[in-house]
Amino acid sequence: MEATGLAYLAAGIGAGLAVLGAGFGIGRIGGQAMEGTARQPEAGGDIRTSMIISAALIEGVAFFGLVICFLLGVK
Repeated sequence: MEATGLAYLAAGIGAGLAVLGAGFGIGRIGGQAMEGTARQPEAGGDIRTSMIISAALIEGVAFFGLVICFLLGVK
């Protein structure tokens, strides 16, 4: 197998891991937010705001990982 093929393989695996990690992270945030809202319904707005900010940060890191994987794969 050539080096280019291995680079494409590594980029695909890296992109998959980045998306998988982001999915697990956002799922965990959503679950914990629902649990917190069920325990204290009056804090639902604050919990929702914190959840959205955390999800955006996780997606930003995942997007960064995807861009790096694609750049290394194309290089």
